[in-house]
Formats: sequence, structure tokens, C-alpha cells
Amino acid sequence: MEPLLNADLHCHSVVSDGTLTPEALAARAKANGVQLWALTDHDEIGGQDRAIAAAKAHDLKYLTGVEISITFAGKTVHIVGLGFDHTQTDMVQGLRNTRGGRGERAKEMSEGLSKVGIHGAYEGALKFAGNHELISRTHFARFLVESGVCKDTSEVFRKYLTENKPGFVPHRWASLENAVKWITHAGGVAVIAHPARYGFTANEEYALFTEFKNHGGRAVEVLTGSHTSAEALRYADTALEFELAASRGSDFHSPDESHTDLGTLPWLPGKLTPVWELLSDRIQ
Repeated sequence: MEPLLNADLHCHSVVSDGTLTPEALAARAKANGVQLWALTDHDEIGGQDRAIAAAKAHDLKYLTGVEISITFAGKTVHIVGLGFDHTQTDMVQGLRNTRGGRGERAKEMSEGLSKVGIHGAYEGALKFAGNHELISRTHFARFLVESGVCKDTSEVFRKYLTENKPGFVPHRWASLENAVKWITHAGGVAVIAHPARYGFTANEEYALFTEFKNHGGRAVEVLTGSHTSAEALRYADTALEFELAASRGSDFHSPDESHTDLGTLPWLPGKLTPVWELLSDRIQ
């Protein structure tokens, strides 16, 4: 498949922290000219059968997907998996264990917010969580906007949900090795998601890419909703340096919150190997 392909291989549904169903996302992707799509819910593959069926109904090529939260160098990093067998036992069980820590973390976040006068945040956030196992900071942010505490979710994160703010509670996720292993053992390709977002030093980032590759990781998101054009160029060079394939995905969550819609990213630079070339036999 050619590099000039409108592939969108990173988005979220109500199964994690998006606001649209897998069916609505498939329809939106098709309407926006997407030719190859993947639903990559956080630590959850429960929406995959629905996404596969919806993609088929819209005559849309599809790759299975997930976005796994890991801890690396003291920070939460995301690893996208593409083209894997979503029924594979190790992956199903590993993701279930990863999700298990979210409920306790959410209650601690609510306690922190109550100390600054914001009460009922846990119950309020649950109303926005289509999957209660996957309650996250995004659901708290939506509650605080609905309550009039902040004007938008960006303000909520800035004031309440980032490090050293009242509602921030760190969570220890899976290891980089585990996440890559789950994906590759299930026949998929592991991808470092939106690398510019982590704020690593040059040494930390080099360690991330080196370890990722040593564990069997094979791609990096070059084009994603949160990357500037300069960052896209930078990670295109990083992909070449580490001999990684390049991925492309909007990280779309919601028509009201996401800056980048499904299918609206620039083309991948031609010098890169598109990740879908590694997955041609896994496309449905």
C-alpha cells in the first residue's frame, strides 16, 4: 500500500475516553476520506468487534488497535498496538490487569479535588465514563466543565489534573517490555504514540527508543494530532535514525474537544516506511 494513504490509526471511542461509539467513528472516518482505520482505545480492546463490523459496513479497511499506558522514566507513556489478534489470552489478561488500577486512582483524584472545594467529582466523572473500568482524567475534566468550574477541558488539566495540582494522582502502568510483548506475541506491531508529548530529556528519549526497539517495537507516530509540523519533521528523522516505520493518527476523542479530526492529517513524508506496509496481511 502506498505512503499517500489516508490512514488514521489512532482514535478513541466511548469504550475508553472518547465521546462517539465505534460505529459513529467508522462513519465519520469514511465521510472524511479515511482509507485505513484503527480504533485504539486506552488499555481496552472491548470495542474491536464493533469497530471491525462497522468498518466492514462502510467498506473501510481496518486494523485492530489499542493504546497501552506504560510507565517509563517516571512518566506515563503510550504504546499503540496495531494489527494484533484481539482475542489472544496474554494481551486480554494483561490489559485487564492494567485497567484494574484506574478505579482506586480515580477515588484518590476525587479526594484531592474535594480538598479544594470540588465535591462529588468521582460520581460526576463516572457519568461520563461509558466504561467504568476505564474512568480517567478526561472524564473528570468533562465533569468540571459541565459543573462550570472551568470553561474547557484544557483549563481543567492545567489547573487541576497535572503534576503538583490538586487532582493529580500518578498511576504505575505496565512496563514497556510487557506492552511491546503483548502486542508482538499477538501478531501486531508496537508503535510509540505522540513522542513529543512526554517532555523527556534527549537522553531519556534516546533510552525510550533504544529499549523500545530492543523489546521488538517497530514504529513511531510521526503525524499525530498533538505534533506541530516541526515535531513531525523531528520524529521523521528519529524514525530513520532508529530504522522504525512511521504511523499516522489523529488521536481523535470528540467533535467538541479534539483539534484534529479523523482523516485530516498531512501525508507521511515519502522517505519513511509506512507502518501499514508491515501489516498488509493483517488488514481486514
